[in-house]
Amino acid sequence: MILYIAEKPSLGRAIADVLPKPHTKGDGYIQLGNGDCVTWCIGHLLEQAEPDAYDPAFKSWQFEHLPIVPQRWQLVPKASAKGQLAVVKRLLKQASTIVHAGDPDREGQLLVDEVLSFAGVDAARLANTRRLLISDLNPEAVKRALAQQRSNKEFVPLATSALARSRADWLYGMNMTRAYTLAGRKVGYQGVLSVGRVQTPLLGLVVRRDAEIANFQPRDYYEVLAHIITTRGERFCAKWQPSEACQPYMDEEGRVLSQRLAQKVVDSIGNQPAQLLTLETKPKRQAPPLPYSLSALQIDCGKRFGMSAKEVLDTAQALYEKHKLITYPRSDSRHLPKAQLAQVPTTLAAITQGAAELTAGMDAPDPKRVSKAWDDSKVDAHHAIVPTEKVANLASLALRERQLYLQIARQYLAQFYPHHEYYETEVLLQIAGGRFGSKAKRITRPGWKPLFGQQQEDDEGQSNLPALNANEPLHCERGELLSKQTQPPKHFTDATLLAAMTGIARYVQSADIKKILKETDGLGTEATRAGIIELLFKRGFLVRQGKQILATDAGKGLIASLPEVATTADMTALWESRLNGISHRELAYQAFMAPLTEQLQGLIAEAAASVPMALAGVSAKPAWKKGRGGRKGYSSKGNSSKSYSGKGTTAKGNSAKPKTGAAAGSSTRRSAVKGTGAGKSRSSAIA
Repeated sequence: MILYIAEKPSLGRAIADVLPKPHTKGDGYIQLGNGDCVTWCIGHLLEQAEPDAYDPAFKSWQFEHLPIVPQRWQLVPKASAKGQLAVVKRLLKQASTIVHAGDPDREGQLLVDEVLSFAGVDAARLANTRRLLISDLNPEAVKRALAQQRSNKEFVPLATSALARSRADWLYGMNMTRAYTLAGRKVGYQGVLSVGRVQTPLLGLVVRRDAEIANFQPRDYYEVLAHIITTRGERFCAKWQPSEACQPYMDEEGRVLSQRLAQKVVDSIGNQPAQLLTLETKPKRQAPPLPYSLSALQIDCGKRFGMSAKEVLDTAQALYEKHKLITYPRSDSRHLPKAQLAQVPTTLAAITQGAAELTAGMDAPDPKRVSKAWDDSKVDAHHAIVPTEKVANLASLALRERQLYLQIARQYLAQFYPHHEYYETEVLLQIAGGRFGSKAKRITRPGWKPLFGQQQEDDEGQSNLPALNANEPLHCERGELLSKQTQPPKHFTDATLLAAMTGIARYVQSADIKKILKETDGLGTEATRAGIIELLFKRGFLVRQGKQILATDAGKGLIASLPEVATTADMTALWESRLNGISHRELAYQAFMAPLTEQLQGLIAEAAASVPMALAGVSAKPAWKKGRGGRKGYSSKGNSSKSYSGKGTTAKGNSAKPKTGAAAGSSTRRSAVKGTGAGKSRSSAIA
């Protein structure tokens, strides 16, 4: 019997739909007409054991127990998944061949592999386990995937990377959360101070941005424009380019701070000849934007539609699972495999039929055009998010679903249009001893840009710089003084915070780590970023004011109380780089875990010695309430998050303590997605 193990019921049903009929539906599985079976997980069926599983004394939160480092790691069945785990284990005993159909990413690989290990599958069957990678739930796409199965052994490094991430997050998050929660009590802070290797540096970004804005002192600066006229009466402007002699009057951004100096330039250039020093015109080409990864989609939809990262993810998940209109959405890739070129004609036909508005007034897309998006070397387990071959009924979609589908389809269509081509002209003039420059562009071929309408218009637009000759006499009619003022940085929004997470190298202090991050840039992963942002809101560390994201007093106090290494992106960026190294067979598991354990010793000692005065007088406003089964849940400042729900562990003289670790919502756990059976909630309480 062949047993297919999908990540969630929707995927299981999609696999069964193209396999032999008639089908018999069982409790947690589908039996096929040929005797084979399809079953599924419901997210992670297993989770990291709580600290007290290793020692009952660890129920009490005490500094002397820290750091807690398991010698032999334990996984336990999730309470909500015990029934389905039993179904999978029973079917595994009967299976002669196993097909792993977890989602095509790091967590999807671990999710099924850990069940195979926990169930004690013998070495022979493990060696022969096949890997099924599905990124499109439409029947034809599932059939193609079934015909392209690979050996699961190829993905051992990916699973090892996910396992290392899971254990490292547990070690760091559980120990640091306990340590700083205990430290906070020294100054009367009664809430849980959740610390994680991704969420805390992310909070640090917001806290530092808020402080920069609060402490910002505006400064006046000045620019000078020269109004030029040609012998033919054509006019244009050129901007003053201060010389090195002006450096003492300029700031680090090259802005002139002296009004007197700028006014002197204005006075000196009026009614003066202008000499053309250089005139350079270059042809330029701009390739179409690559198809979307999840983060790129979240950033664009945040800017254009004001959608939160979580809203984009949930909507994309619905388009994938419910409507089957897009491919797997939790992708970090912006490229496509060349094998997919075979589906281009039918995909384009589906888009132009279902979303004809996208190409209205334009030439038809050219299916024979191959853009740089098709690159096998940049595609691993999953590829960019693109439309499927299914024709969309836009009228049946909710507003957000329609907006997202059109956004994804437009980006895909762009691959089949020519480059945007233009001439860029740069002029350098000398007037009264000073230099003035002007740039202009003249579009010669719109290419893909009309697909995006006003979205992709250049800031400068189509310039009106006249045609100039090298020896043409020019005249400066007058100078113009422009008085401006420096502006503070803007508060983060969902879009800009996501952009910061994906381009975290800009915020990294270490030059060495900046170099490492050239290929593995990113704070968190595509699947976790939205959840981590939302988690900080639920814990009362962040708040929204309109589109702006700001830190609360508790969030500011936590960052001020922690060592810098825990609040900046350097450490976690290095983690992601090393985890990526594990998945590519460039780094061993132990080479990642050993330094972390050693570093943790020092961090816990620092926490024990600290007195976090920044939290003195800050109220966590905890709201304790009964949850299911009599368990208690922690809700902070107006939120109803149950991220800390647990058994109510107690320490001497203290009230119930919320859980941390796996039971606090570890990123190795997943929760059901509404209307889909069970999807991934990759946000972690300790991520």
